[in-house]
Amino acid sequence: MYILCNEEPLWMSKCLSIGGPLEYKGSWKKTTLSRLGLCSENDENLQKPRQFDGFNSLYLYRRWYRCFTSLSSFSFDDGHVERKDDLLLNQFRSQYDGKGPVLLTKLAETWPARTKWTVQQLTKDFGEVPFRISQRSPQKITMKLKDYVSYMQLQHDEDPLYIFDDKFGESAPALLEDYSIPHLFQEEFFDILDYDQRPAFRWLIIGPERSGASWHVDPGLTSAWNTLLCGRKRWALYPPGRVPGGVTVHVNDEDGDVDIETPTSLQWWLDIYPHLPEHEKPLEFTQLPGETIFVPSGWWHCVLNLETTVAVTQNFVNQSNFQHVCLDMAPGHRHKGVCRAGLLAVPGNSVKDNENHPSVPMSGWNHPDMSRKEKRFKGSESLSTSNSINHCSAFEFSGVQESLENQEFSYDIGFLSQFLEKERDHYSSIWSPTNSLGQREAREWLRRLWFLKPELRELVWKGACLAINVDKWYSCLEEICACHNLPLPTEDEKLPVGTGSNPVFIVSGNVIKIYAEGGLAYSVHGLGTELEFYDLLQKSGSPLINHIPEIIASGFLEYEDDIYRTVPWDGKGMPDVLVKHYPLEVSYANSCFPLGLWSKQRFGTSSSPDVSNRPIWPYMVTRKCKGDIFARIRDVLSKTDILPLASSLGVQMRNIHLLPLPHMEHVPKSGNSDVKDCDDAAVLPEWQQLVSTLNRRMKNVKKHLANWGNSVPQALIEKAEGYLPPNMDFLIKFVKDDGDLVHLLPSWIHSDIMDDNILIEGITESSSFSNSKGSYEADPEKMNAIHIIDFSDLSIGDPLCDIIPLHLDVFRGDTDLLREFLRSYQLPLLRGQANTDIYKSVKNSKFSRASYRAMCYCMLHEDNVLAAIFSLWKELRAATSWEDIENLVWGELNRYQESCTP
Repeated sequence: MYILCNEEPLWMSKCLSIGGPLEYKGSWKKTTLSRLGLCSENDENLQKPRQFDGFNSLYLYRRWYRCFTSLSSFSFDDGHVERKDDLLLNQFRSQYDGKGPVLLTKLAETWPARTKWTVQQLTKDFGEVPFRISQRSPQKITMKLKDYVSYMQLQHDEDPLYIFDDKFGESAPALLEDYSIPHLFQEEFFDILDYDQRPAFRWLIIGPERSGASWHVDPGLTSAWNTLLCGRKRWALYPPGRVPGGVTVHVNDEDGDVDIETPTSLQWWLDIYPHLPEHEKPLEFTQLPGETIFVPSGWWHCVLNLETTVAVTQNFVNQSNFQHVCLDMAPGHRHKGVCRAGLLAVPGNSVKDNENHPSVPMSGWNHPDMSRKEKRFKGSESLSTSNSINHCSAFEFSGVQESLENQEFSYDIGFLSQFLEKERDHYSSIWSPTNSLGQREAREWLRRLWFLKPELRELVWKGACLAINVDKWYSCLEEICACHNLPLPTEDEKLPVGTGSNPVFIVSGNVIKIYAEGGLAYSVHGLGTELEFYDLLQKSGSPLINHIPEIIASGFLEYEDDIYRTVPWDGKGMPDVLVKHYPLEVSYANSCFPLGLWSKQRFGTSSSPDVSNRPIWPYMVTRKCKGDIFARIRDVLSKTDILPLASSLGVQMRNIHLLPLPHMEHVPKSGNSDVKDCDDAAVLPEWQQLVSTLNRRMKNVKKHLANWGNSVPQALIEKAEGYLPPNMDFLIKFVKDDGDLVHLLPSWIHSDIMDDNILIEGITESSSFSNSKGSYEADPEKMNAIHIIDFSDLSIGDPLCDIIPLHLDVFRGDTDLLREFLRSYQLPLLRGQANTDIYKSVKNSKFSRASYRAMCYCMLHEDNVLAAIFSLWKELRAATSWEDIENLVWGELNRYQESCTP
């Protein structure tokens, strides 16, 4: 037990789980105890390891061997990869790009890095600079370069840490001047995005002998180039779809998340490679200083440092791999599995026949241990084994009726796209968290490409069809335009705009939104509630009507017999087309707006997964409002420019929160099993859905907060239950001195007041797609002319629920902007039938404190609101209580509430 508990990998894992800056102390046990403050450097217990006679372990011996083996026996060889001095661009594109790797020996000859990037010189120039270390834990690990070099000299780790830093251009910008992107790889579609929007794309790599990158496919199916500046690297490569022996590909069947389980690079070369039959061995070669390897999209590769090395690498998207990158963004798991694991990942259906790819019979999955959530694919090589070592190389699933080894696999996009999951809607379904871009960013990227690279529109269109089903939504758009006598879209208008969850097109000054988010019932209620809201605005004469879009048309798109047709609907009455396809039980069928606010509340406000083959979609056509989306222009505005916007938002949010709620008829309890009725009969019906939802989350608050990963410090998660009220109705009902209950009045809530749902006038920009801030002019007299859009998430509740996104997203936590908003908002944050009774009842009650209520709503929000808080106030990650966070973030609300006290 003593020997096993003193194993260095155990202490290494513990040490790296702490995160933060790291200084190696000669052993991982000593380093860990030192970081935890549990020992001094002169502790005698660390100086005298104990000796044991007669103890033998083959497992520990093999580990020891990997820790101390030398790789000098790997001599230089020409390998199996072509070596070229250089290539013309057309030669590269026709012979190698998207086809196979090539080693180029003279691309870096003129770089200053060829002479400057030695370990000694880098340590001299950047020794005090912290660099990111290869990830071994969820925590980010950094080491000063001088400390890392000391670690390299002292360590005997089985799998040594290496510098793998995608932010080296920020921490050491002078390094960027020492190299340039080779002429063959300068086409890069991601550089159309702002730097902070781009996925990680360049890395500084420094590592000692025995370190290296284990088997992987480059992220997002991008291609890569890697230039070695000093040392030697041993490379092994397999073509797309060929899973190396000993490697398992995990694909989550809910969100398509891909994870690869693989031995370390050194372990694979020592334990698995020697047992491979000659015909099963990979392409391999030794890379020398000054040489650049090109790795095409989808190729598996593994790298082993034969000595201390320094290298730089970049990933890129160009015309050759663009469609593959777009395909990999699409939701689902089948196509992601096939792109990486080939036909091992194909379920038990035949591949669709086409003229380029003959029919391929498939095998089914019926392994008894197979999780419903995840599919796993292992390398299918039959390896001979020795000493009973299990190399995990066989096809994992039992019950395979027919071997797939002899079937044809193609990395052609036409072949791969057949495995897209047609039942998923690519626009609004959950995307994998490991995608190179999120959904919103991907839509913005495609739209920028559409405008800034018009010569490539045919290619961009193909990519958009793969990633977001744009061909389907464009067909819907054409039908809506034809039905309402709107002009057909021009070439510039063919792609959706904005970053929301519903496809939105702008055609000749008209905005056409197709409700795709959530299930059909969710989207139908979204349109129904929005139409009811507009009707109330007209009847009440609210001034808000001048600050929201004008509705031109609304209805449903029905897909039947392979054609689309439109069915107009103004929100009143139950549409026949809905009854035909979806017999929704509606509690308010006799009301004017049967699918309006109260029906939505009974149904529930949470969206549900949708499928792309549903027969109908709601839509709305509005007149385009004047102004620019605030999200696009906010970075060119000063705080002084934004103050009028904050004031105008205060006025318009007051108008929203003062709008009367529609009459609520008595209805029986909800039949929707997803919406639990509130048990407390003392809670007003208007509040029951919100209170029920929040109570449900509160009962599992630790799990709810843990779902946000590392966004919330664990110490705060442990204190969440003690901070929240016993029941969430404590926040909306209070007891007077005479014992009677006083309830807050609920309001209409926009629910999505974010910077992309606000339009502001008075700004003139040189280009809305500029990658730089550019020039602009702000007209102060027009800066308070705003429009608020996208009311599809309307609900009822506490007005604080609208102030939360305003403060965190629109104002980015600026207290001055929040104060200006509240100055013009002028509504009390506690409103009841009689405000005097409210304030008498809540005196000295923490449950009525505006900051406390806002903090509770943040903690139980369906979105990761807390991540925004800890991002804006980084010092709060060290907070010891929720009260500290509450006071700093929301304290201004208390001062405002006190000023409103009668």
